Amino acid sequence: MINKRLLVKNLLAHNDENSFYDKKRFVDIGQREGKAKFLKHVCALANSNPFNNSFIVIGVDDEDNKIVGVDFFDDSKIQNLVNAYLDNPPLIAYENIPFPHLPEGKVVGLVTIKSNGKVCSLRKNIWKYYGGAVFFREGSISLPKAYGVELKDINSEEVATLELHARNNIELTLDGVIDFINNRHKDLTSDYKVFKEQFVVCWAGNKNKVGNETYYSRVDIELINEQVKLFYSALDEIKISFNDDSFSIIEYVKLGLAGQKEYYPLEKVVITFEANGTYQIQSELLFEPPQYDKKVLHHIYNANKAVLKKLEINSTLTASEVIDLANLPATSLICYLNGFEDAKEYLENARLLLKGYNSKVYQSLKDALRILRKVRYS
Repeated sequence: MINKRLLVKNLLAHNDENSFYDKKRFVDIGQREGKAKFLKHVCALANSNPFNNSFIVIGVDDEDNKIVGVDFFDDSKIQNLVNAYLDNPPLIAYENIPFPHLPEGKVVGLVTIKSNGKVCSLRKNIWKYYGGAVFFREGSISLPKAYGVELKDINSEEVATLELHARNNIELTLDGVIDFINNRHKDLTSDYKVFKEQFVVCWAGNKNKVGNETYYSRVDIELINEQVKLFYSALDEIKISFNDDSFSIIEYVKLGLAGQKEYYPLEKVVITFEANGTYQIQSELLFEPPQYDKKVLHHIYNANKAVLKKLEINSTLTASEVIDLANLPATSLICYLNGFEDAKEYLENARLLLKGYNSKVYQSLKDALRILRKVRYS
């Protein structure tokens, strides 16, 4: 099993990006330009490495290789995005890698790309890139090439050596479990489970018993062997279950208007562990959005746009507008889920405004956009 933290360190030791490795300060697949650039790099790395893995490390300063981290990103539908825009799409995994020096909730994103051995190309136009375009890596740059080029194996041995040097051991696993339970989450209820005598899953959170069901909030779940953060949320509630072969998470989101909020199941994630030392993660979207009267939503929709306009021009907000702004991410999410397509756009545009206004409202905005990503790519 590969310790992903060690793998990231080994990749960064190369210092310069190359034909099987790219690094980014951040990526923004919520915007059309960011999505296009991300797809271009995935396409180029897949074509340049048809017989081995290639990687994008996210959360690293490009100047000095300093690990600065990014927000935890649990978009399990990222494969759907790649499938929608690329012909001969590679298999792609986005993993959240915790590093001890990073603040709570910050991780390094590791994108692993595995080609299917065929030429990957853009399926349709996006931003300034045309459908049919094929990209390859030349050093640290992703460049367009003529279609019909031959795929060559030039990095398999080097990548295999990197992955070998990142193999796990008992000491690292035990240290990881002890650190998770005794140091990082000593104020929360913590537990762990060993699967197939190889895999160790740790979880921590505030435990809440409702009837015969147990829910967790402020949740952190990690696959210790590979130093991968499987789930992290300061707000949502989840339900955990497991048997000898699998570990399951059901995530719930609290939605509603005017204080009438209820919990709705969002997504079920099942990690299945095999006896041969491998595991699979499968996700199923469970979400059925609540429906509301369109006249009520039109009023909320217009009020949200008006309060954002006042915030943009630094106009003083009334007491009721302050309350509207605090609820804006959640109510805008409801509007979008009820057919107000523009609500997502003004949520995206509000990112910088709300970041400077209030950290709690900004966190609520990020949670709303995360839900929209999951629903949209499904």
